[in-house]
Amino acid sequence: MWLNPEEVLLKNALKLWVTVRSNDFFLLQRRRGHGEPTGRITGLLVGALDTVLDSNARVTPFRIILQVPGSQVSWVIASGAAIEEVNKHWDWLLHNLLHSLSVFENKEDVASFVRGKVKGLIAEELRGRQAAQEEDPEKFREVLQKFELHFGLPSSEKLVTYYSCCCWKGRVPRQGFLYLSINHMAFYSFLLGKEVKFVIPWAEVTRLERVSTGLMTEAIRVNTRERQREFSMFLNLDEAFGVIGQLADIALRRLLDSEGLELDRVLQQPARITKRVLEEQALREYVLALFRLPRAERLHEVASCSVWTPHARCHRAGTLYTTDSYLCFSSREEGNCTLLIPLSEVLSIEKAESTSLLPNPIIVSIRTKKAFQLIELQDRDELVESLNSRLRALQWKKSMFRSRKDGKRSMSSPTPYYTFYYDTGYSDEEEIEEQVLRNTVNSEALMTAFHQSQPGNNGNKSMEQVKERLWEDHFSEFGRGVHMFRTDKIQRLVAMGIPESLRGELWMTLSDASSELESHQGYYSSMVQKSMGQSSLATEEIERDLHRSLPDHPAFQNPTGIAALRRVLTAYAHRNPKIGYCQSMNILASVLLLYAKEEEAFWLLVAVCERMLPDYFNRRVIGAQVDQSVFEELIRERLPELAEQVPDLSTLSSVSLSWFLTLFLSVLPFQSAVCVVDCFFFHGIKAIFQLGLAALEANAAQLSASTDDGQALMILTSFLDQVGNEESCCPPSSPPPAAAEETTSRDTDSPAVQHTNITDLINESYEKFGDLTVRQIERLRCRHRIRVLQAHEDTTKENTLRVVTPDVSISPENLAEIYNLFKTEHFISLYWGDSSSAAAAEAAAWRYCDSARSYIERQYRLDRPQFKSLFGLLVPWPGSTNQHADTLANRTFTLLDQDCDNLVTFREFTGWLDTLYCEELNEKIRLLYCLHIPPALTESEDDPSLMKSPLVSTNRPLYVNLPSGVEDEVKDYQEQLKQMLQDLVKEREKDVEKPLPLMNQREFIQFCKTLYSMFHGDPEENDLFQAIATVTSLVLQIGEAGHRGQSSGSEVTSREEEEEVTAADAGSSPTESEWTVSYAQILASLLTEQALVNFFEKPVDLSVKIAEAKEKQYHQRAGLLTLQQGTS
Repeated sequence: MWLNPEEVLLKNALKLWVTVRSNDFFLLQRRRGHGEPTGRITGLLVGALDTVLDSNARVTPFRIILQVPGSQVSWVIASGAAIEEVNKHWDWLLHNLLHSLSVFENKEDVASFVRGKVKGLIAEELRGRQAAQEEDPEKFREVLQKFELHFGLPSSEKLVTYYSCCCWKGRVPRQGFLYLSINHMAFYSFLLGKEVKFVIPWAEVTRLERVSTGLMTEAIRVNTRERQREFSMFLNLDEAFGVIGQLADIALRRLLDSEGLELDRVLQQPARITKRVLEEQALREYVLALFRLPRAERLHEVASCSVWTPHARCHRAGTLYTTDSYLCFSSREEGNCTLLIPLSEVLSIEKAESTSLLPNPIIVSIRTKKAFQLIELQDRDELVESLNSRLRALQWKKSMFRSRKDGKRSMSSPTPYYTFYYDTGYSDEEEIEEQVLRNTVNSEALMTAFHQSQPGNNGNKSMEQVKERLWEDHFSEFGRGVHMFRTDKIQRLVAMGIPESLRGELWMTLSDASSELESHQGYYSSMVQKSMGQSSLATEEIERDLHRSLPDHPAFQNPTGIAALRRVLTAYAHRNPKIGYCQSMNILASVLLLYAKEEEAFWLLVAVCERMLPDYFNRRVIGAQVDQSVFEELIRERLPELAEQVPDLSTLSSVSLSWFLTLFLSVLPFQSAVCVVDCFFFHGIKAIFQLGLAALEANAAQLSASTDDGQALMILTSFLDQVGNEESCCPPSSPPPAAAEETTSRDTDSPAVQHTNITDLINESYEKFGDLTVRQIERLRCRHRIRVLQAHEDTTKENTLRVVTPDVSISPENLAEIYNLFKTEHFISLYWGDSSSAAAAEAAAWRYCDSARSYIERQYRLDRPQFKSLFGLLVPWPGSTNQHADTLANRTFTLLDQDCDNLVTFREFTGWLDTLYCEELNEKIRLLYCLHIPPALTESEDDPSLMKSPLVSTNRPLYVNLPSGVEDEVKDYQEQLKQMLQDLVKEREKDVEKPLPLMNQREFIQFCKTLYSMFHGDPEENDLFQAIATVTSLVLQIGEAGHRGQSSGSEVTSREEEEEVTAADAGSSPTESEWTVSYAQILASLLTEQALVNFFEKPVDLSVKIAEAKEKQYHQRAGLLTLQQGTS
């Protein structure tokens, strides 16, 4: 294959290559040892070298080299694993290039021409590979060429798809093409001799909407922070809107610090994203949400089929989805009939005989001695073969795990790990008891020992028995376990409330946490053992919240319940440090522990946090905020009258945050809230949306009449407080009898509170809002995630500017624009930059960094190339484009990089700009002075490493050569270090302006060169050159006079002083006899020339410079990156 030309030294000492064919400009070489008799010692040595090298470092055995006569440097331009492959490239070079090279007189032009041609071939191959992935490769290749021609973006900016449409400018539509790439959307139109083109980065998109107006039947509106654009007349608007939303969502999740937002592995590699991949990804997201599968599951096959339903005695038509570990079936109408079969439960998958009544049937047999029949399957043979291969792999994995586990069990003690411990009293040895509780895993649900006493227990027991009989009848008809048929009948049973005796089992079944538990035997116990005793921020927060979890329930007024809750939460924090612990997890885990065994409660918590409520439990609760935003749109859509009366729905949606985070557990009476959790495990987040809409509709009249946010909050709070369970004689939130008379007398003037039954409220939510589908929710989430992430981005910007503003004199408007330039520079490098750069490494480390560091501290830092790009755009003097400007940019970066991490923060960057544009003349000269002394000025400009001279000096002596074995002196040395650091901190706090080090002659010459480069191109250039020549002569005389004075003084130095100087550290700088000048002397000399004073005091409009930078930054930086990629 063709390679990006890479320099090599042809005459290598190891002689690792043998030339097979050659001419004046090209060599075809073979790796020594490849294809040779095995007896040769050189071949054996090279073969051994290639074997021990890492696979990434190994080289292919054949290569083609471009050589220029008379040059020591050559370039590898092609390589291959087989001689036939390399011969094709060799023949192409002979027939197409070799004869053309003889016309070049300059041999360097030959090398440039060939390297450029090879890069063109690579780009053409890349286009071909991209086009081959599309439905019409030739058409896509043509469109790709137009995309690159019109917009000039680097070749790494992968085009995903394109649409013919109109872009509206006021009332005028402009027909053209909308190009969608991995980082941008771009539009191009050329009509009647007028060209219209623009590029919108996905990172700037803040909102996507479908709108209808009088002129446009239906259009897609794309909002950015600066403007909005509307596109219409798509051939398929639904498809275009979906793809635009997906690409914007993917780009924002990839570019912004999303704090845990997960991206599929394919989407983390933008070069692999195609329209087909997006379609597959959208379907996969839908299937994961519909069946609430683990996020790592991959979708394999999608097939239309019919399943035999014994309860209805007929075949139900629908779709079969197969993933890594599941068979999933959904009827054509979402939710009417679903079936989930874990492959771990399957014994066999077999083809049955096909008949006219049962075409293409397969039989799926499971371990409970039941079988499922699927018919009307297209490509049945391939499907069965694929399923059986995954089934065999899973069974082999289970057998290996079982054998390994049995081997461990035989070596361990026969005492079972799980014990049952329910001593509710306190013994005299409380510490011992607490230690036992901390490490003892409960083998039963807490509710079996700690049942909350309620009035009317006899009625409750009879109602529980009725529910149990109904569920037993349902099990006999629809099956029991994960693979039971889930229909509208089970929905009615769940709405009534699951009986306590079956609640834990059904939660495990409906969430499929049972499969996770079975496939991870012993996992929880190992997590408990690893996590107990460890201290972290998560464990501290857990300890603080333990006694706030259902404090009224007897199970959590007892050490047993508290210890169980501690184990579950700390084990999960240890399992998933990315989430760790988030508030509201304690409430959820408490309820799970009441009805499920401890290990089951752990896996239920895993299912909720990682599958059923993705992205909810992180530091910024992104998932919950996205669903809040979705809920707000659903209010407008489903409750239009309420939305009309309450224009600002943000209050209602903000009230709902606790509804989503705690599944109504924090706002409803306990028995009612548990019924909501039942519905959640059956229907997922859809149940919470439906119930929230029902609660708002029930209070729509009062909410419409409310005058402020507080009143609306009180209306909803009082309504939810009185939602009771029919099993209770009175709602759990009822006041005690002692206060009943007072409450009654107080409420005589107000209407009596009507109690609502939770079952009625749930049924009403299903009847009125049950048509809400998972597919609709997922599409809404995709769009609203864009808004939420951009809102967080705006908040981060506001916080950053608020921190920086007091330290600078730049106007808030200009500071905001500088922030945008700074962020855009960062994004451009993420789009097309070198992934090995310091900034890219910083960006990659965001999601793994210490959570204790603030988000602002981790946000948007620039590495050296990024800083140099902005330096050239924003420096105020006209000579910023010459060669010396690059040297000055390097020095400035080194000076600003105070913590030596090769990154510059926004605060440091704005401080530098503030000095250039807003400070007095003396501060500007001080900055220039600092740029020409260490650490900014290095001994070698090519290697910006620190000078050998020390950067920090102190009057406090340090012991350099300590006598061996003297511990007191070592301690004294450490104490001196601590004291020195404390003194440095105190000096910084005092903000005392320290005198600048003296400048030697070499540094002063560099200072003058910088001034000359700054004046180049200025209208007063001649006067400035004459002035700086005068100042240079004056400063040189001052330095020479000081040097002579020091030399004459040194002649009368005593012998003792000479010995002290000789014994002084050789690295100290500058020496007494060296030519030096001070900052004050340079400043005074510059002030003698009015032309120089005018130049530095001349005001420069920063806003104009920023406007020019915004125009140039994007395409200038894109062109530089393209050039860098081409020359690399």
